[in-house]
Amino acid sequence: MQNDESRMTNGSLAAVPWGPVVLTLAQRELVRFFRQRNRVVGAMLQPIMFWGLFSMGFRGKGLGPEFFFPGTLAMILLFTAIFATISIIEDRSEGFLQSVLVAPAPRWAMVLGKIVGGSAIAMLQALVFLVLGCFTLDIVSSPFDILLAVSLMAVIAVALTSLGFFIAWRMESTQGFHAIMSVFLFPMWLLSGSLFPDEAGSWLTLFSRFNPLTYGVAGLRHLLRFEVPTVAAEAMPGLATCWLVTIGFAVIMFVLAWRIAATRTTGDLL
Repeated sequence: MQNDESRMTNGSLAAVPWGPVVLTLAQRELVRFFRQRNRVVGAMLQPIMFWGLFSMGFRGKGLGPEFFFPGTLAMILLFTAIFATISIIEDRSEGFLQSVLVAPAPRWAMVLGKIVGGSAIAMLQALVFLVLGCFTLDIVSSPFDILLAVSLMAVIAVALTSLGFFIAWRMESTQGFHAIMSVFLFPMWLLSGSLFPDEAGSWLTLFSRFNPLTYGVAGLRHLLRFEVPTVAAEAMPGLATCWLVTIGFAVIMFVLAWRIAATRTTGDLL
């Protein structure tokens, strides 16, 4: 990784500022997303459909839409952020990624640009759903708590997009990526506490504690409160723990994405 960057700075090509690289790549992800109208519509309808169906299905057990709201936000961030990184595979097959890799820019700037773009797409959809929830549910959280929830959502989006980048970098086909992520994503979401409340001594609760997304969902439950409490605070990890684990997850995944992008693949020109 250091050799690649030193070659760009000491070679015949002068290194370009990293800021424009990050902004350009992030903007490209957003433009690509909004040009695909079917993708926009599907991304918004899927969480609303899941939210409504699960709310009606579990209403008899005392779990209404308020309980599923934080988990649905996590689902939007998870699936949107992860699948936004499919563009890495498409960019490699189209030759765009090779052009970026040989450009006189730091490799981490390319990684950051792709992650910022994917995170922004996930955040846009999650914010629309959050606003919808604020108008349809009896949220009693203060504006400051809602702002903190948005900040936590941004950290979750960065962590999950970095995870998707890390997995997609070595993939050679979108079909293989879909297969891997289908096996990986649903257990990650199901074991995050999005669908089932924590129960003391339950094996499901025990496994969920090893899932970093659990702490993101729990943090959103702490910050997004309703008139009728959905989960007792003592049944969830503390808010400070949720922040620490989620931030640590984001940092670790970004570093791993950066490191794997510094290695050569069969599709690279370097």
